[in-house]
Amino acid sequence: MKTNSNTRLLPFPVISAAANGDTEAICAILKHYEGYIARLCTRTLKDDAGNAYSYVDEEMKNRLQVRLITRTLAFHVG
Repeated sequence: MKTNSNTRLLPFPVISAAANGDTEAICAILKHYEGYIARLCTRTLKDDAGNAYSYVDEEMKNRLQVRLITRTLAFHVG
């Protein structure tokens, strides 16, 4: 697995608090993964002239955020 020295892991207390339903911790997790989620949801659209445009599919982004929250709340700590 390739690692980036700029990649920061979420602190365990934040994960634990989010798993216990702390809304601030859940927001911190969403903030941590927002760039990754946006990259996963980026789509390319071509118009009639053949020009390519990139955009973030908001529906897909919302679905991934909901799934992240759901999985975080279902996470069993220790």
